[in-house]
Amino acid sequence: MARASSGKVLFAGPTVVDGSGGEPYVADLLVADGRIAAIDRSCEAVAAVVADARTIDANGLVLAPGFIDMHAHSDLAVLSDADHLAKLGQGVTTELIGQDGLGYAPVDDGAMHDIRTQIAGWNGEPPLDYSWRSMADFLARLDRGVEGAGPPTNVAVLVPQGNLRMLAVGHDDRQATPAELDRMRGILADSLDAGAVGLSSGLTYAPGMYADQAELATLCEIVADRGGFYAPHTRSYGVGALDAYSEVIDIASATGCALHLSHATLNFATNRDALPRFLELIDEALEGGVDLTLDSYPYLPGATTLAALLPSWMSVGGPDALLARLRSGDRRDAIAEAFDAGSDGFHGERADWSVIQIAGVRSPELEGIVGSSVAELADAAGEHPVDVVIDLLLRDRLGTSILMHIGHEANVRGIMRHPVHTGGSDGILVGSRPHPRGWGTFARYLAHYVRDEGVLTLAECVRHLAATPARRLGLADRGLVREGFVADLVLFDPLTVLDVATFDNPRRPAEGFGAVMIDGRVVVDDGRRTDAVAGRVLRAG
Repeated sequence: MARASSGKVLFAGPTVVDGSGGEPYVADLLVADGRIAAIDRSCEAVAAVVADARTIDANGLVLAPGFIDMHAHSDLAVLSDADHLAKLGQGVTTELIGQDGLGYAPVDDGAMHDIRTQIAGWNGEPPLDYSWRSMADFLARLDRGVEGAGPPTNVAVLVPQGNLRMLAVGHDDRQATPAELDRMRGILADSLDAGAVGLSSGLTYAPGMYADQAELATLCEIVADRGGFYAPHTRSYGVGALDAYSEVIDIASATGCALHLSHATLNFATNRDALPRFLELIDEALEGGVDLTLDSYPYLPGATTLAALLPSWMSVGGPDALLARLRSGDRRDAIAEAFDAGSDGFHGERADWSVIQIAGVRSPELEGIVGSSVAELADAAGEHPVDVVIDLLLRDRLGTSILMHIGHEANVRGIMRHPVHTGGSDGILVGSRPHPRGWGTFARYLAHYVRDEGVLTLAECVRHLAATPARRLGLADRGLVREGFVADLVLFDPLTVLDVATFDNPRRPAEGFGAVMIDGRVVVDDGRRTDAVAGRVLRAG
């Protein structure tokens, strides 16, 4: 690990892509006291008068604002992994966590137990004290980061709607009572006042999926009142995808709440030709005054937990009740029928087990199945796929993560071209063979979709990856290369930048990134991680 630089840094002669979408230009750029102190397009004046700065020769390289991952699953990684090369190695300086309606705050003792069980496939279970309960306590714990040094990246946090349901309603599939709604609204208000930036929901995950549109709207009223935004994982990305997008747009329109569509995708065969109507929905909402943005990842397969595919009625009562139902075997036939008919956990689609690949397991004795599809495991065992799924969930205590090979290239490209698009990795960082998007999303945008395919220009892409998400997060002095702005910066070679993480080898750090700076401190230097831990919690307001 290289030593971190301190004091003034002069980037000499980079091509500045400033995040505005405007034309790149060549300049010298001076960083001092954590901010961009001067930008000199003559490439003479600043260098002549600054003798005490470290100079980084950036000729032929691109200097851009640090990238913002608008859909990160680094909730525990930023508390346990000081290097965090998955993100820092590809120029990510800020991450948004608390995604998909399930996170680590706010909780009580029971909810913390359930959350740790339910989303171990997303985040693992690193050895932490897990002693926080409120959002304020969680943000304070994030402030301390890894061993008191702070988080490795900047972090903004969403309030997970599923957590609110756990705290007020439990795991029941029913409408919330007026008193329970009031409790959820109160916890949400307290969490936003503590510094959370908005509300997430996971409407294909229990228990958040049990909320109706009216319940979601009453929560969004609180978010709107405090200037935050709603980031839904919608009710379906399969058969009901367009209706699901319409639902959350209607909520935003009715409540005045800003809307950010999480991992906006159109997957499964059902949605192969759905892109034109989806884009119409987005444009109609924008024309109608909805403050709307969205994020996507530049890959075809998706990723989640194996347990998430189960029909929702299996999860009533929480993870322990789910495990008990699986052990009893009483509902085996009903589960199989739901998969054949198109369960809500499978987005209304008939289950195709050939496209469901095991990406990671909690139990070491199961490592040998990682990389196999459920269909392959069933064929090898001479069993029905449903029996393989039930057995695996029991043996792995719901900790199994999966890849879903279900995407369409035309839809991926069409969504990323939209002006309100931002980048979100949706990167699961645990398991033996997680989705390579955790390590490669931002490099893949720059290498494949800018340099190789020309889907976006470099200036457009940097705007999508930095300035647009900074605006969504309310970061008035980040996301652009401007004098006086915080020096969150990334320096890369546009000719060699490359995502080298693959589905077979997903933990390979991206290439072509010469330097990454957070708050004026160099955290990646000449492609190597320094000893600087420079992130901070970015609280609302």
